[in-house]
Amino acid sequence: MEKDLVAKTQQTAHLYFDGVSGERPFDLWRAFDKELAKDLSLFITGKMYSRKRIPHKIRQLVTIATLTALSRPVELKLHIHAGLNVGCTPQEIAEVIFQTFTYGGIPTVNAALRILREVLTEKDMWPPE
Repeated sequence: MEKDLVAKTQQTAHLYFDGVSGERPFDLWRAFDKELAKDLSLFITGKMYSRKRIPHKIRQLVTIATLTALSRPVELKLHIHAGLNVGCTPQEIAEVIFQTFTYGGIPTVNAALRILREVLTEKDMWPPE
């Protein structure tokens, strides 16, 4: 069971975060507590993100919307990368960000769109078609 969960965690982490530069949350957690970092990773990536009830694309759009509304720029950047990795288009991500206006306000939308533009520029996808 543990081997299967570790494999699923690694597979999902690769799917979402392949090509992401910079420090990932797991690296930060691990710097402080290796065992807790492993437990968090196995749950979040191995159990939560790998669930099949909704497609990865929808899961990432939900995550992007939530992180935008909560004004969490570091995690938002990570999950915009993940969204692109699982097939979200820049237009879909932008639309989800715009949708959060009602709940998060224009400043949060503007900040999130800047992060989206930054990620798209890093991936040589700016400007979107």
